[in-house]
Amino acid sequence: MIRHFLNTNDLSRGEIDQLLQQAGAFKQSRLGTQMAGRTIALVFFNPSMRTRSSFEIGAWQLGGHAVVLQPGKDAWGIEFNPGQVMDGDPEEHVSEVARVLSRYCDLIAVRAFPKFVDWQIDREDRVLRAFAEYATVPVINLETITHPCQELAHAMMLKEQLGELRGKKYVLTWTYHPKPLNTAVANSALLIATRMGLDVTLLCPNADYLLDPRYMQLGADNAAESGGSLQVSHDIDTAYRGADVVYAKSWGALPYFGAWEGERAVREASRHFMVDERKMALTNNAIFSHCLPLRRNVKASDAVMDSERCKAIDEAENRLHVQKAVMSWLLEPQTATRS
Repeated sequence: MIRHFLNTNDLSRGEIDQLLQQAGAFKQSRLGTQMAGRTIALVFFNPSMRTRSSFEIGAWQLGGHAVVLQPGKDAWGIEFNPGQVMDGDPEEHVSEVARVLSRYCDLIAVRAFPKFVDWQIDREDRVLRAFAEYATVPVINLETITHPCQELAHAMMLKEQLGELRGKKYVLTWTYHPKPLNTAVANSALLIATRMGLDVTLLCPNADYLLDPRYMQLGADNAAESGGSLQVSHDIDTAYRGADVVYAKSWGALPYFGAWEGERAVREASRHFMVDERKMALTNNAIFSHCLPLRRNVKASDAVMDSERCKAIDEAENRLHVQKAVMSWLLEPQTATRS
């Protein structure tokens, strides 16, 4: 059976710790031979800066080669629906794309955001799942409705800064953005923080901004297993008070998914959720981070971003190291062979 990297909740805690340990080794010594003579296809349906650069550089540092493909731009458009009469724009079906890339490459990595029309469809993660179904080599999630590579980089940063994480108060706070965004990083932050035994508070304007019930339940299950906790708050001061970690992210309210005008009034009235000095002063000298990109003085103030407590750059650097760990892990000898 082919081992993919689609979601950290598919991994055991031991496997996560193994990846973080290997990432730490790569941080100390960046070059390796784990990908010598190997290739990875990076398939981007959406823009990227950190993900693309860190994977390209990471593959090179391990002796491998990355090829970047943008379907519909520098590669043919792809159809994903089974049984489709393909008389529209897509030129080829994912069943051929995944199998051909599997003949060329040792790994396939996919970035595909939701279409933002129907959450009941988008939550199925059809693009990523289709590549995993048809590929005969490991597939990596570069961000779809979760962002597992960001999760590992975040966990690595937290361990570097705080050491033992169990019992630390972690605030995952919604922040304003002029347009509704994907819930992927929020989903992933909730998953990894509860997996690591943190006491997690999800702070958001109201119940409409809760994450998909699937991830809320996984977070609760993770917390019960790890000895941490998960609670929801809509009160800013209560949530921030005594926090050891503040992690910020913007996301759209799922009840308005695909009909965003109805959400606008609540979103505009919640600009005060921006992370600023006053809120951070309520914490236990907390560290602050964000996955980036971040709109300054919208999501977080200049003072917060420029403070010594901001670890967003450290987390971004860790993307390079954890992704090399993931690629190396997936390229370890497997029982399955290509067809």
